[in-house]
Amino acid sequence: MNVFRILGDLSHLLAMFLLLVKIWRSKSCAGISGKSQILFALVFTTRYLDLFSNFISIYNTVMKVVFLLCAYVTVYMIYWKFRKTFDIENDTFRLEFLLVPVIGLSFLVNYSYTPTEVLWTFSIYLESVAILPQLFMISKTGEAETITTHYLFFLGLYRALYLANWIWRYQTENFYDQISVVSGVVQTIFYCDFFYLYVTKVLKGKKLSLPMPV
Repeated sequence: MNVFRILGDLSHLLAMFLLLVKIWRSKSCAGISGKSQILFALVFTTRYLDLFSNFISIYNTVMKVVFLLCAYVTVYMIYWKFRKTFDIENDTFRLEFLLVPVIGLSFLVNYSYTPTEVLWTFSIYLESVAILPQLFMISKTGEAETITTHYLFFLGLYRALYLANWIWRYQTENFYDQISVVSGVVQTIFYCDFFYLYVTKVLKGKKLSLPMPV
């Protein structure tokens, strides 16, 4: 395991913990897209179906369990625990616009037509676009809380570090996973504009605001 993957996993965990702490401390999930969190929960569920059948390492198993728990606890707090604070009026992204093409692509482009492989491929494709409802919500409301922008930054950093992880693995192991790499590049592109605004505004103490969607 290389340092880029470890840092990527830690960045991913930090992003999820920041979101959970934000919700719990403020007793509010305002500004957070429940639809994005449902998609992330679906990503982890379909990706980690081998949790109890394919042991790789203690680290791998622990990380899978933690990601699943964090994802479902977040969904629970948004739709049950603090549902009265959920901004449903602005969380209006049409999930079928993501799910239909992702499902179709996972059947068309995969490594094998076994159920677990198709679902794993589905999870990779879905993760690349799962953040779009959150970015759309920020664009619609016009701004985001600082803690939410930190969450998005570390989530994007996780993807960037995983790109470095794949480059490292190609150079040292001659390993190349085309589906993961292409999907990771697509996902990182979605964060590029956000990264620029994060550095130029949030780190200078200004509120983040995105253009309204057309």
